Amino acid sequence: MSEKREEFNKDGYSADSIQALEGMEHVRMRPSMYIGDVGVRGLHHLVYEVVDNSIDEALAGHCDNITVTINEDNSITTEDDGRGIPVGLHQKEGVSALEVVMTKIGAGGKFDKDSYKVSGGLHGVGVSCVNALSEHLTATVYREGKVWEQEYERGKALYPVKAIGDSDKRGTTVTFKPDPTIFKQTLEYNYDTLASRMRELAYLNKGITVHLVDKRSKKEDGSFEGETFHSEEGLKEFITFLDATREPLMKDVISFEGEKNGVPVEVAMIYNTSYAENLHSYVNNINTHEGGTHLSGFRRGLTHTLKKYADESGMLDKLKFDIAGDDFREGLTAIISVKVQEPQFEGQTKTKLGNREVSAAVSQSVSEMLTNYLEEHPDDAKIIVQKVILAAQARHAAQKAREMVQRKTVMSIGGLPGKLSDCSEQDPAKCEVYLVEGDSAGGTAKQGRDRAFQAILPLRGKILNVEKAMTHKVFENEEIKNIFTALGVTIGTEEDSKALNLSKLRYHKIVIMCDADIDGSHIETLILTFFFRYMKELIENGHIYIATPPLYLVKKGAKKQYAWSDEERVAIMEEFGESSKIQRYKGLGEMNAEQLWDTTMNPEFRTLRQIHIENGVEADRVFSMLMGDEVPPRREFIEKNAIYANIDA
Repeated sequence: MSEKREEFNKDGYSADSIQALEGMEHVRMRPSMYIGDVGVRGLHHLVYEVVDNSIDEALAGHCDNITVTINEDNSITTEDDGRGIPVGLHQKEGVSALEVVMTKIGAGGKFDKDSYKVSGGLHGVGVSCVNALSEHLTATVYREGKVWEQEYERGKALYPVKAIGDSDKRGTTVTFKPDPTIFKQTLEYNYDTLASRMRELAYLNKGITVHLVDKRSKKEDGSFEGETFHSEEGLKEFITFLDATREPLMKDVISFEGEKNGVPVEVAMIYNTSYAENLHSYVNNINTHEGGTHLSGFRRGLTHTLKKYADESGMLDKLKFDIAGDDFREGLTAIISVKVQEPQFEGQTKTKLGNREVSAAVSQSVSEMLTNYLEEHPDDAKIIVQKVILAAQARHAAQKAREMVQRKTVMSIGGLPGKLSDCSEQDPAKCEVYLVEGDSAGGTAKQGRDRAFQAILPLRGKILNVEKAMTHKVFENEEIKNIFTALGVTIGTEEDSKALNLSKLRYHKIVIMCDADIDGSHIETLILTFFFRYMKELIENGHIYIATPPLYLVKKGAKKQYAWSDEERVAIMEEFGESSKIQRYKGLGEMNAEQLWDTTMNPEFRTLRQIHIENGVEADRVFSMLMGDEVPPRREFIEKNAIYANIDA
């Protein structure tokens, strides 16, 4: 035994090697455990954690205004008019309560039921976590007629809390600059990402005013860019905003707000002429994109109430098959928001609500809301039931189309699409498939690829716009059938038509490769719309990528270099000097196989953009706007977001 112990110690593995990381040190060592990742998403999550504290003050009835400012140096300042974090001595810790809140993980009023009935944060790490991951943070508290302040570096207080002046204001201001040694990918905040979340919070907490200011961008009059978000009607206005680019089937948004079984419930919904189901659920302002008991309660209440009404109306008498739950949700946009004192979260990303008591509360609320609405609006009720019947008929047609795809999918290799050039590797984790625009580019990609692990599936022209198509038309489309069959995934059953079985997925990297022009971008968007509406799990599990072919090749003599932007092209030309020649790649087909491999397909040098869903609600709205029928919102979006574009609505 002693000899073995000596061997272990020689390797440097002893009791001293076990690190007991506590609190702030652990956050800095394992930041992804607390904020998800240290990329773009985690960077923005820091803002949400601080703003959540202000929202909690608002939920408790002590705060009306919240201001979030992106400063010139990409630091963030949040300010509220709440009660101000307490600054008195914390008996147990022996320092100011402010310092405890800012430097102790799990400290704060969220764990005191007398202070906050419900809280927006998931795990109570909040602002102390932000402090740990910031190179510098300043907390300023306006309370008890004075201004209190404390500064921190990487989570450690620089001095005790001190009074720096007098003021009759109240509230808390926090300014923090993320630590570049933690956030190595980027330190730049995206205005639109923050705006989407602030808008969302304003809708979810009606009556609160949220200001967003961007000091990095000035208007012509010298003021800063920014927006103010405020909602008097909450989810009703949220639904109107989300469905602005869809054609409604009714004049009014159906809504409910109240408390059932001790659970505050707010629901809003409307039917539109689309074929998509868009359900968005929240718990204490957190978007529970994995659903949970509140979502299942909504579905049960909706199905039961509408089915009962449809049966009693006699409109289903001539229907030769049963109505399924999915039929009641086609063309439905709904938001469910509940406030739960002690939420229990499950699921892969801890955003699936598990509290059983919430299901009955939401189900009863929806039943009551719908029953009243249907009785008071018989014309709308008839329209809804007719929509349900059409959805049922389309579902049966789609089922037959699905079965056709299913039969092709489960067949052996001979059942794969004829245009697919498969790879020899059998392990899906090592395989990738390129969805390539056109046969010409597909041919080049086949010649340039590494046949061991790269498969090529050419797509003919622009695939079907699924945003405007009935479900059975989607499954009947030849290009879409080829995608399903090539990927090997099964599409669902009669009982759960939207389930996607990923166990048979043949490639763990699915790369969309299109021309670097307007048409190519349109095709990318069509394909992404299809994945978002019908195979969202592929995006959520990180399987979808977009290839980035170069825009230019700059040559001078034997020297050559590729450029992916105009800025790069200019820099290369300056480096090469006069008489350098430029080749503009208008399409993938203009590159030979070697060039395509070197720039776009070689894992050592290529750049793949992985597709994430940062905000499911905003993604739903943008896809609906870009691919729907309404032209003005699409034109406005393109004008705002495109550096250059030929607008062809």
